Amino acid sequence: MSETTSGHFHSRRLCVIGVGLIGGSLVRALRAAGAVDEVVGAGRREAPLRKALELGVVDRYDTDLVAAVAGADMVVVAVPLGAIGAVLATVAGHLADDAVLTDVGSAKGSVVSDAVRVFGGVPPRFVPGHPIAGTEKSGVEASFPELFQHRRTILTPLLETDIHALGRVRTMWETVGSEVVEMGVQHHDAVLAATSHLPHMLAYALVECLANLDDRAEIFRYAAGGFRDFTRIASSDPVMWRDVCVANREALLAVLGRFRDDLGRLMAAIDTGDTDTVTAVFQRAKTARDNLYRD
Repeated sequence: MSETTSGHFHSRRLCVIGVGLIGGSLVRALRAAGAVDEVVGAGRREAPLRKALELGVVDRYDTDLVAAVAGADMVVVAVPLGAIGAVLATVAGHLADDAVLTDVGSAKGSVVSDAVRVFGGVPPRFVPGHPIAGTEKSGVEASFPELFQHRRTILTPLLETDIHALGRVRTMWETVGSEVVEMGVQHHDAVLAATSHLPHMLAYALVECLANLDDRAEIFRYAAGGFRDFTRIASSDPVMWRDVCVANREALLAVLGRFRDDLGRLMAAIDTGDTDTVTAVFQRAKTARDNLYRD
């Protein structure tokens, strides 16, 4: 990881493509900081954009992405990973000369590949990014300005990335209260596969498994707080997480395979009554968790 020099962030015209939880929260936070003059919302569907306008998140909106990015000095792409390539293809050649382009996708390899395919290389003023923040809720109605405070945002600049563009994106996220770090694209995807994508897969799979049981109504009726806490993220947007599975397939499959093997060893220990192994697994997990989240 590395860092660049910070400064003051201000945007004359910010265009957010995809005004949902992340895009909407970013705008709310920048407005609260007095860091933006005008906000243009963009997307394929008018209904959520109209809601963003009613809530005062955006000043105006346009379903024509080319018109929306016109004159913007900062363009944030906050759509699901599967839609980023189409967005980049649409706005290519229509960005202002001084525009900085960034995204919020949770897998960076696919985003960089999309950029290379669309632009013929990584544009110098394109800065891939990923705020490590969110809730199980979605939509602009769920957005709030404190979402990024005391959270990390990972930027994955490339060799081609312009240092001033990188600085602009860094200070934008710092302005909304985020701690910004940098890392390589592949390293980001491996880390997030283990710490974010895998837990979501487990939550979805567990709820799906129990929902398919014949006595599911009774099982869910007696579910305790631990079940609720662990499976909360299974209420996340299915389309977004479907795209994550596709975009970060290799890293996700690798960590899923590792988890499958570890779970198999635990199952074998339980089956054979190997209480020493079961206790050791639980003790190591408890120690790691306690050390990770010390008060």
